[in-house]
Amino acid sequence: MATISAQRIAAFRKTVYGHFAKNGRSLPWRKKVTPYSTFVSEVMLQQTQVPRVAEIFPRFMKKFTNWEKLANAPLKEVLAAWQGMGYNRRARFLHQAANEVVDRFGGKLPADPELLKTLPGIGPATAASIAAFGFNRPTVFVETNIRAVFIHHFFRDKEQVPDEEVLKLVERTLDRKDPRRWYSALMDYGTHLKKAHKNPARRSLHHKKQGRFEGSARQARGRVMAELVRSHKPLAMREIASRTGLAPQRAKDAVTALAAEGLLRKTSGGYAV
Repeated sequence: MATISAQRIAAFRKTVYGHFAKNGRSLPWRKKVTPYSTFVSEVMLQQTQVPRVAEIFPRFMKKFTNWEKLANAPLKEVLAAWQGMGYNRRARFLHQAANEVVDRFGGKLPADPELLKTLPGIGPATAASIAAFGFNRPTVFVETNIRAVFIHHFFRDKEQVPDEEVLKLVERTLDRKDPRRWYSALMDYGTHLKKAHKNPARRSLHHKKQGRFEGSARQARGRVMAELVRSHKPLAMREIASRTGLAPQRAKDAVTALAAEGLLRKTSGGYAV
């Protein structure tokens, strides 16, 4: 799209910040910002809705207050605290990342997105987001709420908008003096727009509709993981199927998938975390 004027950028920022001043969300990870709390919240927010993260994040942080406590905890304990979040491999990535931060970086998270990307489960967008929120660095990234804002304001009559075009505008309009506040404002405004305008992000080239959860393989894996986290002993496949209420083949498929992700191990007595 054509270059936007300084006046239009100023008006756009005024709109975004104006909404934030009146309707900014009070979220637990915004109350006391540290690189560690930011890292944990960003990993949680990768594939889980904000209300669920807001519920679980404070409990998780109370149990694992710093990198060292998280790194030293057994994986099963971390997975137990993660229950309700879904996509359990993120908990394993988070546990692995904590160990790497302690071992490689002396317990101090690096601010450089290039180094952040070397940690388990951290891609370019998450690395940039951690740098922005955790260190107030003026990185450039896009996620679903940011897409909604820019598509609504700058691509009103366009379909299949690629992220490359959105990112140019994200960089052009970025408040480099306070990127943490700016991105918070953008995301809160995007959440509002998605409710008020039937989600403008649907017109993104990268928009994906999440599949139904009920009856899905994801639901089956979650049930299996929850039972094994609760269990004090390994469980045989038959017992896993019985406890979860899954058909034997669905239980077997879920166990196989979780084992492939490194979340379960097979023992002489059955399967365990």
